[in-house]
Order: sequence, then structure tokens, then C-alpha cells
Amino acid sequence: MRKNNKLLRLMVMSVLIALGVVISPILRFEGMCPMAHLINIVCSVLLGPFESLLCAVLIGIIRMALMGIPPLALTGAVFGAFLSGVLYRISKGRLLFAVLGEVVGTGIIGATASYPVMTFIWGKEGLTWLFYVPSFICGTLIGGSIAFVFLKKLSVSGLLTEFQNKLGSPAYQDRGGVISNSLTVMSFGVICYIVIKTLTGIFSVNGRLWDIISYLLLGGFVLAGLIYLAATKTKRGKDYDRCNKQNKAGG
Repeated sequence: MRKNNKLLRLMVMSVLIALGVVISPILRFEGMCPMAHLINIVCSVLLGPFESLLCAVLIGIIRMALMGIPPLALTGAVFGAFLSGVLYRISKGRLLFAVLGEVVGTGIIGATASYPVMTFIWGKEGLTWLFYVPSFICGTLIGGSIAFVFLKKLSVSGLLTEFQNKLGSPAYQDRGGVISNSLTVMSFGVICYIVIKTLTGIFSVNGRLWDIISYLLLGGFVLAGLIYLAATKTKRGKDYDRCNKQNKAGG
């Protein structure tokens, strides 16, 4: 059984590595690679922090060797991959913490570590310690959001726990309550707002239209979260009243 788990884990890691190399060019420019963060988080949740770290290292090496990507392929992936898996385990399976680990590990630690690597090893001039922070955070928010939605769907359906059990990884029950899910929906509005503001700043795009779009998305997701909270509370209240009536009738 243990040999089967090891073989299956190797197969899943191989697939994730291949997938990471293939989809990494999507939405990519120097300093931002959202799909790499998607792979990091999925690997962290399915396999664990050390496997996710190894996966990120191998993807980075392949991308550098075959695609001519600078060392950002490593500095922009390895820290977030490991921290994502660590926080997921420490939090006992909270997907939001896996995403947070990727954002902090890559968006702050990895972005800061990229400065000396790109300056003194790669020879790029005109950089500062915080040069890559905005684009790295933007990339992690995009990739992290996609990973969260994907893994949340698997968790709700029960497939995530099934996959983790077959892989021999620690499996956790979905403990997301109504308030937690509502706050998660609202957080997507904040993510959209930050992403738009970051991208318009990077590309020096000014215009009232983008400001309006960013505020509309922020307000829309916040409103959606509140509606979900109210609707769920109302439904649970009705279900509770119905159960009470049935119990009284049966008594």
C-alpha cells in the first residue's frame, strides 16, 4: 500500500511539473507568472510542503533551461511553494492559509530575494529591493484565486479528501462556515481591486474607466458576500423552524 502511495505521488508530481511548464507562459511577463502559483498551491495541498518545494525547483530549472527564463523562475516560486504547504498543514487544512502562504512567500520573501539575485548574478541594473514586490503579489493573487476556487470545489464535493487519502497525505474536513465563506467571497473583490491597481501602475495606464471597474468589482463582490450571508442565514432559519414543527407534530 505504501509503495502504491509513493508511485501515485510521483505520478501526480510529474503531471504537475509538466503542467506547470506548459501553462506557465499564460499571462506571464517578467516578474509575474500566475499559473506557477496555481501549481504551487495545488501541489502544497495535495502532496505537502517539501514535495511542493521540489516541484517548484524542477519547474523553475526546466523553464530556465528550455525557455531562457531568468532566475526569477526559482526565486519567484520556491519560497511561496514551501510556505503554502507549511501554513496549510499548520492551519489544519484551511485553503485560505495555503493561498496566504503563497502570497507572503512569493510576493514578499521571493520578491525581496530576487533583487540581489537579478542584480549581482544576472547583472540587471536599476533595481531596488522592492522592485518585484508589486508584480509578484499581483501574480500570486491571480494564481491563488484560481487555485482557491478549484480546490474549494474539490473540497465541497469531497474529492479533495479522497485524493489526499489515496496519495497518503493528511486529509482535513472542510471547516469553512457561512461567515468564512462570505468573507472569502468579499476577499475576491479586494483581490480584483489590488490586481487592477497593480497592473495599471505597472503598465502606466491611467484612466477613470479602470478606477470605476476596480471599485465596481470591489463593491460587487462585497455585496455578493453579504447577500450570500443573508440568504444562507435565512435558509438555515427556515430549516430550523421546519424541523421544530416536524418534531412537535411527531411528539
